[in-house]
Order: sequence, then structure tokens, then C-alpha cells
Amino acid sequence: MRRTKIVATLGPASDDYEVIDELVRAGVDVVRLNFSHGSHEEQKRRAEIVRECAEKQGRVVGVLADMQGPKIRTERFVDRKVILIKGERFTLDADMDPAAGTNEAVGITYKSLVDDVKPGDTLLLDDGRMTLDVESVEGSKIHCIVLQTGELSDKKGINLLGGGLSAPALTDKDREDIKAAADIQADYVAISFVSNAAEVIEARRLLREAGGYGSIVAKIERAEALVKIDEIIEASDAIMVARGDLGVEVGDAELPAIQKDLIQRARARDRVVITATQMMESMIENPIPTRAEVFDVANAVHDGTDAVMLSGETAAGRYPVKVVQAMSRICESAEKHPRVMKSDHRSNLTFNRVDEAIAMATMYTANHLNVDAISALTESGSTVLWMSRISSGIPIYALSPIEKTRRKVTLYRGVYPLSIDFTQIGPYNISSKVAALLTAEEVVKEGDRIIITRGDFLGKEAGGTNTMKVVTIGDVRVTQN
Repeated sequence: MRRTKIVATLGPASDDYEVIDELVRAGVDVVRLNFSHGSHEEQKRRAEIVRECAEKQGRVVGVLADMQGPKIRTERFVDRKVILIKGERFTLDADMDPAAGTNEAVGITYKSLVDDVKPGDTLLLDDGRMTLDVESVEGSKIHCIVLQTGELSDKKGINLLGGGLSAPALTDKDREDIKAAADIQADYVAISFVSNAAEVIEARRLLREAGGYGSIVAKIERAEALVKIDEIIEASDAIMVARGDLGVEVGDAELPAIQKDLIQRARARDRVVITATQMMESMIENPIPTRAEVFDVANAVHDGTDAVMLSGETAAGRYPVKVVQAMSRICESAEKHPRVMKSDHRSNLTFNRVDEAIAMATMYTANHLNVDAISALTESGSTVLWMSRISSGIPIYALSPIEKTRRKVTLYRGVYPLSIDFTQIGPYNISSKVAALLTAEEVVKEGDRIIITRGDFLGKEAGGTNTMKVVTIGDVRVTQN
């Protein structure tokens, strides 16, 4: 069973019922709805189709609503594109007609850019494909020197090398989109261009006020986010290593070490982490990945990422289903490596919560005893989150009667949701009912050994896991309530 989760973005190539149904069948765990494109009605329809397909197949698939964030882009050119020549001057003009760009100047969407840059700064356009040296700033105009010849077309992104742009993570559009995310009951809401913890806290407040229950994902794509990374992780439920803009701002050579560090920091703080951007990008046009892409996905798995994400590959590519299948195979193979099977994470710590201590004790026991599966009866999903921070080859089943909890754990590495109404089970029948459920799901068989965790007050209070029990399938019997 694949433990690393796959997030797939929906778009024009995966926008009808049949393709979404195939993506779910291929093993997608979470779908990403990109709120940079499409109306609220279109996003709601996609979420409904995903959940319908998942229910039909007996699966649980989460929904991640990804906010657009501030658009720091060039405006449009008269001829849609221009050729910039090395050594020539080119101006970014905040007051210019949005459709009047030439090979001498173009408008910009972010008007405050003129306040954020100074002579000597380096601006990167179109994910770093074009580089400009800031020569001077006069009123609404940023006068630059082109550092290499290249083609620049409409609406390309602008980054400041080293970071430092002041645009807030949450725009007016994002605030409206967060309300729409609450309406579709998104399980995760991703905030773009986060630079501090306050932005994450604000996003959570807006989501809760709109009636949403989803978890907050902080997208790490600004250089300045790295300076405050620990407080951002603490404020978030998950982070996304968004390697596109981040790589432009810090430099490609720095990315591998940053990715490994971010994954380690997130896991150490019991947060979920998604690795994203260009993981299988060649499969937008080709039916098989490059060897470099295979290594990239495998390395993310070895680093301990909870999930790997597909963007254009499934949103606009020619082979959306094949790319999910290929990524799944790579993850499964990478997970066989001994380094990702066990860990001593947090083994030297003292815990203040009983349920967290039970989770750690469960994983220690599972990794040192011949155990075939772990089953956690949970309402909030906290117990299985803690368990999933410990590397293990043993599947963890989150047994919950709460649908939103089952959807939330779809992003947790090595955790699989199952439905059970433990409020209707007597305390002496829990082991037999769990054993029967796992047997019916064909994940264990007669003679297999499982660990069951639960609380004495199931269904009555959250955070009450206080019991760990080792059970052999076939040895438990149903007792009268």
C-alpha cells in the first residue's frame, strides 16, 4: 500500500466526470482546486464530482482549495510578446495602460512594486527566465537593464531576488474565495505567498467565520518566509514546499537543502508537509517521466514528505491519469528503502498529553513487534497525525464516524480512513468490531496481529485516547454489551 499521498490539481484536462472518476481510481488522495482560475460555481461542481466518484468507489478523497494570493505580474503587450535584448533598457511602469506594452516598457499589476525596489536590485520575470537589473526608480517607473536576451509574453510573474516584496498574502479576492472554500466544505485551504504567522492566523479566522472547518496550509514560496519559518509552521496545520517561486527568489541551487530542512521542521512540529511544483512536468506532453523526475519524487519520499503534488500535469496535461499512476509507482518503490521504514523521532521527549504519549508508545511497539496494522479510533484525527510522524511500514487506519475527520487524514502519510460508528459499540466489543472491520476490508487476516488505540469515553469527549491494546485476529470474541 502506498503511504505517501498524491495531490492532483483539477483543470481543463481533468474537468469532466469520467476523467475525475479515473483519477480517483488511479489513487489520488486529495484534489487541488486552483482558485486562480474558474468561478466559485465551477469549483463547487468539481468538489461535488470528486466526492461522488470517491463514494461510488468506496474511497475517501480530500479537497484542497488553493488561494491565488497577490498577483505580481507584468501586464499585456500590444503584440502579446516582445524580445528583450541584453544590455538594453526596459521599464516597468505602474501607471501604464495595461494593454500597451512594448519592447521598451510594460505595465505591472502590483502598483506598490515601485516602493519595494531600489537601484541595484535584481528582478526575475517568468520564473527567472528573464532577469532585470534595477537602474533607477522614478515615480511610477522602474528603469532596468536587461541582463540576458529572451522572449517575454503577457502576464508573467515578477520576483525580487532575495525576497522583500511587501504584498500581503491575503487579497480581497482571497477573502471572497475563502468564503467559497467554506461553502464547498474544503478540507484544506492553502494560502499563497505567506510571509509570517499572522497571515496564517488571519486566514484561519476568516475560514471559521465563514463556517469552514478546513485545515490551513501555508505555501512557502517567499524568501522572507524562511526567516520566520518556525512561527509559520506552528501557526499552520500543514505547509507546502512550493518550489517554483521559492526557487526563483532564493536560487535553484539552494532548493534541495531548503526542501529537506522544511520537511524535517514540519514533521518535528507534528505538521503535514506537501512537496510541490514541476515534480513530473515532462508528462504534460509525454507519457513517461524523465529519470530526473523519478529521482525527484523518490527523494521527496525519502525526505519524509507526507504528499507529492501534481499541478499542470493533471490540470492541463495530455496524460492526467497516467501521471498519477506513474507517481504512485515511484512512491511505492521509494517507500521500500530501509531509511523510510523506521525512525526514532521524538523518542527522547517527555509528553504532557496522555493521547500523544499513547500514539508514540503505539509506534514504538509497532516498530519493535511483529504487527500487521494499527487502528486508531479517533474523532479529531490527532492521534493518527502523531503516529504518522513516526516512519513505519505498518499501515495506520483512522477509524472515525466523523466524515470531515476521515477527509482530513487523507493527507497524512501512511494513514487510511475507515468509517465506523463506535458510539453504537459496547466497550467490551470494540476489539472484535475493529477486527471484523479490518478483516472485511481485507487488510488483515486470521492470525495477524494489530494494535488498537481508543479512549474510555468514545463519542463523549475529544482528545481522550488513553488505551493501547495488542490483538490477534481470530482470538477476539463478541461479548454482550
